[in-house]
Amino acid sequence: MIKGHNKTADMSKRLQDMLAGARDSAKGSYVIRAVGVRKVYKMGDSETHALRGVTLDVHRGEYMSIMGPSGSGKSTFFNMIGGLDKPTAGKVYIDQVDIAQLDAYELAWLRCRKVGYIFQMFNLIQVMSCIENVMLPMSFAGKDSEEARERALEILDLVGLRSRALHKPAEMSGGQQQRVAIARALANSPDILLADEPTGNLDLKTGEEIIDLFSHLRDTLGITIITATHDLKMLKASDRIVWIEDGRLARVSTPEEANIHLEEVH
Repeated sequence: MIKGHNKTADMSKRLQDMLAGARDSAKGSYVIRAVGVRKVYKMGDSETHALRGVTLDVHRGEYMSIMGPSGSGKSTFFNMIGGLDKPTAGKVYIDQVDIAQLDAYELAWLRCRKVGYIFQMFNLIQVMSCIENVMLPMSFAGKDSEEARERALEILDLVGLRSRALHKPAEMSGGQQQRVAIARALANSPDILLADEPTGNLDLKTGEEIIDLFSHLRDTLGITIITATHDLKMLKASDRIVWIEDGRLARVSTPEEANIHLEEVH
């Protein structure tokens, strides 16, 4: 056990040093860089080219939306830049660290502390209370339980749910559950927040409230927010909109340019 603990501690220190050095040299620059990213899925003799050489830089502190039709490669690219999958070719850097070169322990450490994930289905643990769900990532990161509880209450306050801390997911609305999921994603103070169709299961008004919350978090915390979405309401909140089509980067738009494009299409 001690030997395993030492290995984990050494790995954590090495990654911390790498990320700290990268941040010092890249302040105000890019938090994520994708270079020539390709993804090929093979089934027997059949090949599916989900990504065909996507190159993209994500600015530190920006709100970016990745859009595209179903099957375009949008979700695949989202998984690549979040370290949830590895490219067949090309590279993905988080703060100049090539994540494909990390082993399983290092990648798990990076994802736990650097990136917060939000999913369409909320993925909350139903038998746990709101505060317990938010505390869970901090337990994985080795935080003291009292420290984790205090931090969880602070984040729940930030998303407007401190008064529901002891409620379980089944006792909450869809919008409230998504706020809990956002709070959980913020638990370890990540630099990057990745949200996959975060308004997909919400009504119009609740979806707009979640989008407004993302904007507030970007403005107050300086966090980088990347969403994979079909929700056109995301356009007005985004700094940039990335369009993926047939596994390729079709264009990158400002909200104004995106609206003009949609008007032309329709």
